[in-house]
Order: sequence, then C-alpha cells, then structure tokens
Amino acid sequence: MIPFPFPIPICETSSPFTLVASASYSSASSCSSVFTRFRSKPLWGFSVSVAPLCYYSSRRAKRMAHSIAHATLGLSQPNQIVPPKISFAAKEIDLVEWKGDILAIGVTEKDVAKDESSKFQNPILQKLDSKLGGLLSEASSEEDFTGKAGQSTILRVPGLGTKRVGLVGLGPAALATAAYCSLGETIGAAAKSAQASNVAIALATSETLSADSKLTTVSAIASGTVLGTYEDSRFKSESKKPTLTSVDILGLGTGPEIEKKLKFAESVSSAVIFGINLVNAPANILTPAVLAEEAKRIASLYSDVLTTTILNVEQCKELKMGSYLGVAAASANPPHFIHIVYKPLGGSVKTKLALVGKGLTFDSGGYNIKTGPGCLIELMKFDMGGSAAVLGAAKALGQIKPAGVEVHFIVAACENMISGTGMRPGDIVTASNGKTIEVNNTDAEGRLTLADALVYACNQGVEKIVDLATLTGACRIALGSSIAGVFTPSDDLAKEVLEASDVAGEKLWRMPLEESYWESMKSGVADMVNTGGRPGGSITAALFLKQFVDEKVQWMHIDMAGPVWNEKKKSATGFGISTLVEWVLKNSS
Repeated sequence: MIPFPFPIPICETSSPFTLVASASYSSASSCSSVFTRFRSKPLWGFSVSVAPLCYYSSRRAKRMAHSIAHATLGLSQPNQIVPPKISFAAKEIDLVEWKGDILAIGVTEKDVAKDESSKFQNPILQKLDSKLGGLLSEASSEEDFTGKAGQSTILRVPGLGTKRVGLVGLGPAALATAAYCSLGETIGAAAKSAQASNVAIALATSETLSADSKLTTVSAIASGTVLGTYEDSRFKSESKKPTLTSVDILGLGTGPEIEKKLKFAESVSSAVIFGINLVNAPANILTPAVLAEEAKRIASLYSDVLTTTILNVEQCKELKMGSYLGVAAASANPPHFIHIVYKPLGGSVKTKLALVGKGLTFDSGGYNIKTGPGCLIELMKFDMGGSAAVLGAAKALGQIKPAGVEVHFIVAACENMISGTGMRPGDIVTASNGKTIEVNNTDAEGRLTLADALVYACNQGVEKIVDLATLTGACRIALGSSIAGVFTPSDDLAKEVLEASDVAGEKLWRMPLEESYWESMKSGVADMVNTGGRPGGSITAALFLKQFVDEKVQWMHIDMAGPVWNEKKKSATGFGISTLVEWVLKNSS
C-alpha cells in the first residue's frame, strides 16, 4: 500500500452556554479537607457545590490536591458571557417592502442566469434589481457571482428600506438541508461582521418546495443563522458582542407548523452550541468531574423527563469495568461514569434506545504517547466529542420531549495520561462482560472505555444503540474532515440513521464491517488485542467494539474523528447532535 505521509494516531482520534469552572482546596496535618466548587454558567446560569471530602492518607490527599489544581491550571478562568437572544419570525411580505439591516437571498446557479441584456431572468431577482437600478446584476457580473455553493456577495445599497442586500450561492440545486444551513451560517456571519441587529432571509425560488420541505428549510436556515452568529469567546480577553436580535424568514409560509419548527430549531441549535462549548473547553477546565456536573445540570434543567446517575470508581469496580478503569488509572483526575435517562411525560414507551459517547477529556496517548507531525496531541481536548454529541442530544430532547421513546445517554468519562499507576503496553484488562484484552497500544484507549460503556448500555434493556467517538485517525484519512464513518451490521439501523443525518444536514458514509479483518485482533495470551495492523484501522476498531454488544441489540458505531473539528475556524463543530435528535424523533410515537 502507499504509506501515509505522516504518522496516524491509532488513537482514538485523528489522530448556549458558557462553561465556568473554579476550584480551591485546603489541607490540615492529618486530614485533608477538600472543597470543590464548580460554577457552570450556561444560558440559564447554574452552580453546584460538592460536599467536603476527607482523605486519611497524606499521599491520597496530595494526589487529590493535584487533581483539583487542574481546574485552575495557568490561572485561566472562562469569561462569563451572556448569549444574545435572537427571535425568528416567518412572514409573507414583498421583499422590496422589507425594512432592516440586511436582506439576503439564497440563489441557485439557475436563479442567477441572465438574458442577453445581462439582466436576471428570475422574477424575484429581476424585481429587486429593477428597484436598485440594475446594481445587483452589475455587481454579480463584476464579482463573477454564479450562485455556486459557498459564494456570496453583499452590497450596501441606496433606494431600499434595507441597508444591505446580499446574494448567497446554494449550488446547482438546493435540495439538501446542508445548503440551507450554510445559507443561514453565511448570513449570521455577515450580520456579526456588519454589526446588524435585524436581517431577512428569502429564497429566489421557493415555489418548487413541498410543504414538508419548507418546514425543513425554515428550520435549517434558523439553525444555521444561530451557529453563524455564535463565537466562543469565553477564553478571549476581548471579543465583539453580537448585535443580531431578530431574523425574518420570508416567503416560506406562516402559521403554527412553521412556528413549531422554529422552536425546534432553537432547541437543537442551542444544544449544538452547548456541544461546541464542551469540546472547545480545554482539559484544564473541562475535567471528567466537570463533564459529570454538566450532565447533572442538564438533568436538573429538565427534571420532568431526565434523571442522572454518576458512578464513581468504586461503583465501576463493582460492575467489573476493568477496561474503562485501566485507561483512567494514570490520571490524577478520577473517572466519572455518566448515565442520563430520558423518559417521556405519560404514555407508554414504544422503543428503548441508547446513545453512547466517548468521553476522553484529554488523551496523551498514555505510554504510547502521541508524537510527531499529525499526532494532534494539542487538540486532544476534542477527544470527548462523542460525549458532547450525546449530552447535547440529551439537552435538546429534554426541551423537545418526544413521546413513546426512552433514551439512555451514557458516557465513560476519564483522561488517558501517564504515571506510575498507568496502564502499560502488554497489560491485560478484563471488561465487564468477562472478555480479556491485551493492551498492545495505550493510545487505542477510547475503544477500551467504550467496551464497558456498551456492555452497560446493553444491560439497560435497550433495543438499539448508537455510539459516537473520535476513534481513529484512519477514518479521518479515509473520509476527510467533513464526513463521519458509519459501521453497523444492521441494514435497518443504517437506513434510519442515514435518513436522520440527511434531514439534519450532517454527512455520514457507511463503511464495511469486514469480519475477516478480525484475525489481526487475536491475542496469544488474551481474548483479543486492542489494535490490529495499520490497514483498515477504523474497521478493526469497529470490530473490537462489536465484541461488547449483545447480538440481540441493533448497534451502530459512528467514527467522527474528522468532522468533530473545523480547522479553518479553529473550533469544534457540534457534529452529531442534530442527527441524534432526528434519529430519536424517528423512533418516537
């Protein structure tokens, strides 16, 4: 085979809503009392206190002090930011009559076609251009604007009630949700740049859309606008305050169904921003304990439908989670096993589902430490992207409250660090289903934590499981930074989730589960090793996870190592949350 141009971490990664954490401690001569306070200020604000703990071993006390110091390492404290509130409204008014800061039109390549006089043929653009004395057509020609996806032009114009008019390209034909999300993001970013307080968004051609398509389009535009406006500035000394307060969506209908869809978009986009904030938060702020507190906070906000359980080390030992605890053993920050349960308000439960997310708040690689170009160790705060997707989905579903479905949200949160207590290459760990694993690479740790999480999920009596993880660099190399790989033996489940991702506007691609590759995962001294050879690394990782799922349970693994992070924006994406919400809704009554 052609070798990769740089080392690929087997690792378990390619390798709204502020989160604030603070901690302090004090110690006495014979007994160390530790007071930890995590202050989390998301959209609503929240604080929780953890009761004092007493450690009789001075060694243990010293270790705990080191653990708590992580929360204030470098004296960093996130800024407390009040997220802006944007109101959305669907209206049926003439575009040229709208008054405000920015009027934006989504156009396909066909929409911007011109006649022999270089005038638009599309009636909406024609009318708007006529009102502007041909300025719009002239500018689009000079800037070579052809309506391709990603193109945009925004002009400051006289003669209209709006200060600016923009054209945003949708590509050859805007049929996918992603195109409308991108339209909203472009306008949200433009509004932020121009310090606009109100905008209107319309399509040059909307009459070909069905009633259902219009609902999906409105939702996608609204979600995209919120995400385009948002900037995570919690860790910046100075930041621009967004000014956008209202968005009118024109020409796509009005009424209760549209309003319901706009409310849905608000719930999902706020959950996506919550997920972005979790992944963006550095490992000295977002420890396993803080991630667990965020899970508790979500459940407390929607206590009518959500409950939460956090298992500590001793409880995980009782459940024989040797695979998970082996990964966590080196870190001064103890692991926290998170379990949130959603139960609908009244009525019977038709389906039981589980969403399992990889929760490595930092991954050093362990003794197989990440080194060399492309190892991405500096970005290993995003190795909990799967858990962010799962907790974000819990937040959204707590607001939406679908009927007829019970959902278990599960995260085995920990760090993969290096110390004298850490797991070594060659060690053998025993998972909670009794299977033994020879650890031939400590940087293939995410699958070890997921092994016990999947066994736990099956023990909840669920019928379907979807796990999400920034699992392998191999998948990122195979599919790039925009597409997640999907692995499942179930065609029915693949159809469900892929349809949900189409509605959500997120890109998934089904990969093969080649059983013959399992030969490379056999051990001479245990039931299996945790990594095979470099070829087909994302496939062998999925086959490893399959060993910990009950055969009666439909299961899917999503390797999201690529789309978890946007390198251009230097920010997390919130990937997976929208798809999970849509999938759960497909299974609700």
